[in-house]
Amino acid sequence: MPAEAIERVRRLEGALAELPQVEIATAHLFHAGVYARTIRIPAGVALTGALIKVSTVLIFSGHATVLIGGEVVELHGYHVIPASAGRKQAFVAHTDTDLTMLFPSEARSVAEAESEFTDEADLLLSHQQGAETIIFTGE
Repeated sequence: MPAEAIERVRRLEGALAELPQVEIATAHLFHAGVYARTIRIPAGVALTGALIKVSTVLIFSGHATVLIGGEVVELHGYHVIPASAGRKQAFVAHTDTDLTMLFPSEARSVAEAESEFTDEADLLLSHQQGAETIIFTGE
């Protein structure tokens, strides 16, 4: 993702921080050497993500305008997206929209997994809000 696109998301992030915040729960799953985290963005909500430093799979289900790789696109429906390292995304949900990010991980805690995929863990909603579900299957 070009540096200017990341800076564009950072500017949006600053503007969104001034608005009333919406609680968004995070569900974490550790299974078969994979870490998955899922959020639901309510309709009408805009949010930005942390800078992701590893390649992941992003599963999208809903309707949203998204900044992907420096381009603004509108996604409808269900998509499985190969998401590159070095990205910082922005979403505006037009309907309730679910996002699940997955990547291989041997992490034994949410904090370990988060430090694997970002150096901006303090920006993650799971650090700012208490609503989360954590499942370890042990497999």
